Amino acid sequence: MIKQYNKVEGAIGEFDACDYLRKKKYLIIEKNHRNKLGEIDIIAQDKKMIVFVEVKSRSTLKFGRPSEAVDIRKQQKLRKTASLYLLQHQKFDCQCRFDVIEVIGKEINHIENAF
Repeated sequence: MIKQYNKVEGAIGEFDACDYLRKKKYLIIEKNHRNKLGEIDIIAQDKKMIVFVEVKSRSTLKFGRPSEAVDIRKQQKLRKTASLYLLQHQKFDCQCRFDVIEVIGKEINHIENAF
């Protein structure tokens, strides 16, 4: 039951994060991109920059900030997954960055260039 709740909470958080990014004039390129190396929650474009976004949702801060779950291992996996995305889409010469969006209830905290 808890795992199912976490999936629903995560999906709502990703929806809210996309809405937030659209309001900031980001173009959402893809959601829940999967390849053989992993998954990226949101791939967006901010002007000429490709932005790979990891969304972490929590209902409270009881167990710490959501961004704390994006540890070094998760960062490495996101980098590898993003590198394969760029290769597959022949984006050899583009600028990119990694952002984390924390969704805590209805509050959104956008950490640009998180790692």
